[in-house]
Amino acid sequence: MKLMIVGSGYVGLVAGACLSELGHAIVCVDRDMTKINGLRSGVIPIFEPGLDELILRNAAAGRLTFASDLAELNQGVEAVFIAVGTPPSGIDQSADLSSVYAVARDVARAASSGLVVVTKSTVPVGTGDKIADIMRSTAPALRFRVASNPEFLREGNAIGDFMAPDRIVIGTDDDQASDVLERIYAPLTARGTPLLSTSRRAAELVKYASNCFLATKISFINEVADLCEAVDADIDEVAAGMGLDRRIGSAFLNAGPGYGGSCFPKDCDAMLATAGSNGVKLNVVSSAVAANTARKNAMAMRVLRALGGGAEGKVVAVLGLTFKADTDDVREAPAFALIEGLKKAGVSVRVFDPQGMTHARRMLTDVEFCDSALDACLGADCTVIATEWSEFRALEVKSLARVMRGRTIVDLRNLLDHDTFADEGFIVHRIGRTARLPALPALARGGDPLAAPMAANSEDVSVFGSNAGGSAESALRRRAGGHVGYGVTL
Repeated sequence: MKLMIVGSGYVGLVAGACLSELGHAIVCVDRDMTKINGLRSGVIPIFEPGLDELILRNAAAGRLTFASDLAELNQGVEAVFIAVGTPPSGIDQSADLSSVYAVARDVARAASSGLVVVTKSTVPVGTGDKIADIMRSTAPALRFRVASNPEFLREGNAIGDFMAPDRIVIGTDDDQASDVLERIYAPLTARGTPLLSTSRRAAELVKYASNCFLATKISFINEVADLCEAVDADIDEVAAGMGLDRRIGSAFLNAGPGYGGSCFPKDCDAMLATAGSNGVKLNVVSSAVAANTARKNAMAMRVLRALGGGAEGKVVAVLGLTFKADTDDVREAPAFALIEGLKKAGVSVRVFDPQGMTHARRMLTDVEFCDSALDACLGADCTVIATEWSEFRALEVKSLARVMRGRTIVDLRNLLDHDTFADEGFIVHRIGRTARLPALPALARGGDPLAAPMAANSEDVSVFGSNAGGSAESALRRRAGGHVGYGVTL
């Protein structure tokens, strides 16, 4: 089948590459000539594992082409997918649908016969009705069949999610539109992928409801992690026990610094706006959003408490700027709230991310961008793991000890082998667990680098001096802010 996808951003490119891999002839359209010329030359504008290879292979085979206009619309195209952005409105938190409606109008003007028009963009319930009205009024002599086909792609795993999805949702009451979409996805349904046919409005709502539920799940487990710290329980053990319940499942039960990215924040806001305009209160969703905002803002205080003493003049290395690993997306990333909080406290911040540096440079000021993780840690009093990149998991403890000035690590992703670092004299602060203190024999070693930063604090000097009234471990606990866990006040 010949298909057209209007919008060559994240969703449009992934959909185009994967549909062409399934054997369809795909034309990806975007008004940005720089992007289109780049794609024609093999330059992929976003980072997504496996996407460049998929695009290049299908472009070379002639199944995937790129255009800056709708010229090919009347050359055998059976369906047009709308995959343009729906960012938050500049007026309120509802979705800005101007680009979606502009595409609908342009397609209606350019078409010489009726088409199936499919919204792939994330749009509020009722958007398909408005698209149908626009196209009908623009070209009253033609019949356009409007359907909803939401995407459920996770950044970093988008190819796998498209090619082996949990489900395909098709929202339409039109038999011809349903038939076209079923033929498009026949290669996947033949492999056993479930296909759910719903009304158009239900399909539009499925996407928002799914993202809001997952966001709520993340906010919930993060609050449970705070409780774990207060009562000396391990969040990983609690989450494992919860996840084995089939009614709950283990996905999205990883405690951390809060959710971010291009979907969850804006989709929660858009669903709340839709609910409000229809006189409905979504108290659970609004609470999840508020909890996540508070979570991200609290991360700087966690680091400052871990540092102990005054923050002025301290150097903190922040490893990870993207909202998650395996993407270059820094939108709404928790690391940004963390960095701003540290800067306000007078901390000097050095940063590194494997893929997010280009985008971050446009958004961050007064930080030092570094060429590697170890470079960022050079001279740092504290290292913060803010994103779960695999290369941070592989950080070598002796190399880190060699370049850092201090011995404090705040692992916001519970990524490191904490025992290994503690055995080498590091104080490791974790999410949802008590801080892992250094092994006591390490404190007794002559010239241990941990002694210098501790001696700079008068309280610690009194402990290690001749009038010490407590143990080395109690000094470490005081250095961590009087207790090992953080409790729920953060």
